[in-house]
Amino acid sequence: MEPPDPDPAPRVTVVLPVHNGAAFLDAAITSILAQTFRDFELICVDDGSTDDTPAILRRHALGDRRVRIITNSPNKGLPGALNTGFAAARGTLHTWTSDDNIARPDMLARLVAALDAAPDASIAYADFSVIDAEGRVTGFQKMGPASDILLGNRIGAAFLYRAEVTRTLGGYDEALFGVEDYDFWLRAARRFDFVKLDEDLYLYRRHEASLTDRRALRIHRLGSHILRRELALEPDRKRRARALVEQGLASRIDARLDMLALGLALSPGLARGRINAILRHLAHHFVRVITRKTG
Repeated sequence: MEPPDPDPAPRVTVVLPVHNGAAFLDAAITSILAQTFRDFELICVDDGSTDDTPAILRRHALGDRRVRIITNSPNKGLPGALNTGFAAARGTLHTWTSDDNIARPDMLARLVAALDAAPDASIAYADFSVIDAEGRVTGFQKMGPASDILLGNRIGAAFLYRAEVTRTLGGYDEALFGVEDYDFWLRAARRFDFVKLDEDLYLYRRHEASLTDRRALRIHRLGSHILRRELALEPDRKRRARALVEQGLASRIDARLDMLALGLALSPGLARGRINAILRHLAHHFVRVITRKTG
């Protein structure tokens, strides 16, 4: 009889990409290692860090055999780091977390249970809270139905999906740094079913150094790009028009006036009840243009 595998494949792979994230990294890793669901591996992808990140990763790897470290040199960017991590994944269920966020203790347990209870679904997701740099809760994000994915990222920051999703989609698009997650969900929605948990399972940190804040304009413009791609594939005229109008009004950084105009042209009735919002949107971006020209 062959001896048992001393290190069998885990049920879940958690990827944690990090580039110079020492400020909050320890808390992020600790929140994963403290999960009530224990059958996982944590693949930390050091994406060319030059701060104390490598030392923090080594300390956790020495203290817990579930922690694995992969080092990218040179830096690949977030989607590239994610692809590096998932290429080494052994779990049949995948998720990832950021170096500045915190998973609530039952996050993995609840998401695994959701997929186990819904064998036809491939992706489970949940609500989350927003925290500041000091860890104080400043807001709550109740995620919407996946069927509304064209209206915005309805999946959010707390999720788990089957390895089949990673394989089918070919991972994250490395050209879409900043909206790689939304692009991933949009592509996934064409092929897979989702299940939603009405539970707060994650703490998403907003702070001055976060990618979302530092690269806001580029992120909004990349978001417009992938939305136009998806909307061109939407056969339902009413759904396409609604998504164009909602996304046309969604950004206070990127005007998206062409999307707004096209949506209203497809379905003029969408203007009813939205006139004030449309006028505020136009006025806001008009002021932005004038300010840039005179500033």
